[in-house]
Amino acid sequence: MKKWIMSIGIISLIGALYMLPVALGERYRVEDLPSITKTEKACEIFIEVEGQQEKIPLETYVTGVVAAEMPVSFKKEALKAQAIAARTYALKSTNYGKIAIAPTVARQVFYNKEQRKANWTSNFPGNEKKIVEAINETKGQVLLYNNELITAMFHSTSNGKTESAHGYSGNDLPYLQSVASISDQSSPKFSAIKEWTLKEWNALWPVKWHASDFNRVQLFINDSGRVERMQLGKNVWAGREVRTLLQIPSTDFKISYNAATGNVQVSTEGYGHGVGMSQYGAEAMASNGKTAAEILHYYYQDIEIKSIDACLK
Repeated sequence: MKKWIMSIGIISLIGALYMLPVALGERYRVEDLPSITKTEKACEIFIEVEGQQEKIPLETYVTGVVAAEMPVSFKKEALKAQAIAARTYALKSTNYGKIAIAPTVARQVFYNKEQRKANWTSNFPGNEKKIVEAINETKGQVLLYNNELITAMFHSTSNGKTESAHGYSGNDLPYLQSVASISDQSSPKFSAIKEWTLKEWNALWPVKWHASDFNRVQLFINDSGRVERMQLGKNVWAGREVRTLLQIPSTDFKISYNAATGNVQVSTEGYGHGVGMSQYGAEAMASNGKTAAEILHYYYQDIEIKSIDACLK
């Protein structure tokens, strides 16, 4: 009898403890549980940006990249495509936040909130809202090829055709092939002309140019219409070397010499290395009703768009 009474007492006690939160008017949600909250925080990815005092949450970092790399006036679908490409590039370059990344054109330009406020002044609230919406609507989404992050290169404006990874570096990547991007011709950055006096020109080169040299210089053009190499006599330069030396927008260039003025003129088409997604091409596609996914599948071949699970990294 005593054992039976004790059993009833224990059962009653357990029931009372279970009902205690209800009696006190408390309700627990899954998100309130400490273990879940800790897991979410532990799995958040932070990006270390050179020059910034503290590491930055991934999505906050992507906000700063999209704001710096693409005009805020662009359509949201173009901004979303940029967000996914920038997120992918950041995670690939930093090994999911383990390595710092420079906020430069060679990597990805990044503007923190103070810089965005300074750039946008009174337009900051509206511009920030538009960028943040594009980030939130693509949160965690990345580009994969064979289940691995791709090197999601992008550029401002092509010369009407994007450059392949092989054409750029000699290393072939199946997802970075040359594709047509004719709409880039409407970009304000599509064409440019830069000029030097012959004296200024010669100050840039390790060899001395004479007026007659401009008639015998040879440009070897690759399949995307860009200069693969330039040759003057026994001197040979890669197109990328010439672009860096002259500080011109692209490797699609032509060189001419005006004997009357004594000036050298270099005309270019395109802006940037030309590999991967063209930003002005993305804007044109978005203006024609294409989604971010359609834009990305066009510029990066045979890729998948998936959401990462930070807790698996």
